Formats: sequence, C-alpha cells, structure tokens
Amino acid sequence: MAEQNKLIAELEDALSGGNTERRVNTLRRVTDLFVFGLSHFSGEHIGVFDDVFNHLISDIEQSARAVLSDRLAKLPNAPLNVIRKLAFDDAIEVAGPVLSHSDVLDNVSLVENANTKSQAHLLAISQRASLAETVTDVLVERGNRDVALSTAKNEGAKFSEVGYVRLVMRSARDDELAKSVGSRREIPRHHFLNLLTKASKAVRLELEAASPHIAGEIREVVAQVAAAIQANAAAASWNFVRARALVESMRSGGRLSETELENFARNKKFEETAAALAILCNLPMDVIERAIAQDRLETILIVAKAIGLSWATPRRFSCFVPATAACLLRRWINVKRFSTS
Repeated sequence: MAEQNKLIAELEDALSGGNTERRVNTLRRVTDLFVFGLSHFSGEHIGVFDDVFNHLISDIEQSARAVLSDRLAKLPNAPLNVIRKLAFDDAIEVAGPVLSHSDVLDNVSLVENANTKSQAHLLAISQRASLAETVTDVLVERGNRDVALSTAKNEGAKFSEVGYVRLVMRSARDDELAKSVGSRREIPRHHFLNLLTKASKAVRLELEAASPHIAGEIREVVAQVAAAIQANAAAASWNFVRARALVESMRSGGRLSETELENFARNKKFEETAAALAILCNLPMDVIERAIAQDRLETILIVAKAIGLSWATPRRFSCFVPATAACLLRRWINVKRFSTS
C-alpha cells in the first residue's frame, strides 16, 4: 500500500509539471504496473491507464516513447488511444513496434497510416502477421520497392484483384518481386500466367543481350521452361481441375456452346473460358491459355474464326489480356467486323 501511495504521489507530481526525468521514471513505473497487472484490469481500468500514458508521453524524449511502444506492442488489451498515438509518431523507432505487432490497431487506422506516413511506416505495417486487402491495396500502390517486396513475401497478407494487378505490373521490372508474387499459393491463375509472361520476357532479353550469337536457342529454351512451369501449375490447380470437369460435363450433355463460352468470359472465369475454348477447337489447354493471357491477339482471332465464333465472343476475352493488348484486340475486332459486314 505504501508503494502504491508513493507511485500515486509521483504520478500527480509528474502530471502537474514535474521535470522530464521524473516523467520518464514515472512512465516506466506506470508501464510496469500496467504490464504485470493487465490480466486483472477491467476495461475501465485500462481506460484510466490510457489517459495517464497520453499525459506522460507528452514532451518526453523519443527514446522513452520507443521503450513504451516496444513494451505495449504485443499486449492484446493495450490502451487504444496511446497505441494509436504511438503508431502515428513521426519517429519510426516509436511507431514501428506497434505498427508491426499491435492487434489493437484496426484496418481503418492502418489504411490511414499507410496513406499518410513515411515509407518506413509502410514497411513496418507490411510485416504484420496478417494484412487485409484494404491495407495491402495501399501498400502495393504507395509503397516503395522494399515495401512491395515485404508485402508480397508476407504469407498472412491478402490481396484484392487490384492489388494483384499492381503487383504483377511492378514485377515486370523486378525479378525478386516476380518470384515472390508468383510463389504465393492463392495467386489467381490469370495473374500467374500474366506474371510468367512478363518474367519470361525479362529473362529472355537479359540472356539474349549477354549471348547474342545463341539468341535463337535461348528463345526456344525459355519457351520450353515457361510451358513446363505453366503445365505444372495447371496440373496442381484445383480451379483448373474443377473447370475442366465442368466443361467436360457440359459437352457430354450437349450444353457446351458459344453462348456458354461467352458467359464464362463475361463473368471473368478464366479457367472455364480456357477449358471451353480448348475443347471447342480441339487444341491443347496450354496453347489456349497463352493465347488468352498473353499478347497473342492473332491466335485468339484465328482460333475464333476457325470454329465459327462470332466476332463478339473473342471481344469478351479482352478482360484477361494485359491492358495494352486488350486495346489492340478490341480495335482489331472492330476493324475485322467492319471489313466483313
């Protein structure tokens, strides 16, 4: 009891304008009291500590704030307001621990922080045990190379469609990032194939530049490696197996038609679209996948015309093609349709 009374007296003195050294010492003792007694505190008690911490960390040196951040970062019931204040501290030594570890911070706070603070803050956020799509969207859009790579390597991170598009675009210039993105178990198949195309081009150009006298052989080897990787990915893809079984069933029942193919494409079902087109034109699956996902515009149109599809159906495939290729595809289809009308 005497020790508690002494601490209360120190706290009152520190809050009423005690010198910086006394505030730091009091902060340390209050932190000890909170950490060791947390399991016994009610929400009301934690709220009181929240107010005390916020008062004590005003106008104290950065090192003392960093120590507090480190001690509170992994506590499940740490005071919300002081955690948020520490997270938005300009000094990464202070903000880093809570941004990387505190479960008290919600996604709204993390998104706000990622949108407004430094690259070091974004890097700290990217190292959290789990990351929601709303958070990774900001990290891969606003973050520098280190942030994007750290986020891509984070197994607990979730990515939206927009997030994957941005990562694949950035991977075209970064082999390490491409490897990290392509290694993610849940990467959608069309993004993986697009990534593979970009990575293969980068590898081919690099090898050709180093050994121009064997450029033809390099192109052939790179193509074979890309095809093998694609085949292995297809065999291991549950989505592919399920799509193939569905389309086979539709063909057996006489329900596989151009209308169904167009519906698959309209709804951006890549696996079903590729499987249906492969079956309709009796071509290997990998040929069709590369034709849809890569810049093989002439292949798409030749295949479509060979099996009697209307020009409207391959137009739907543009949702799977990289942006620049999609524009060319739409323009080519419009020209072809005008010239044959």
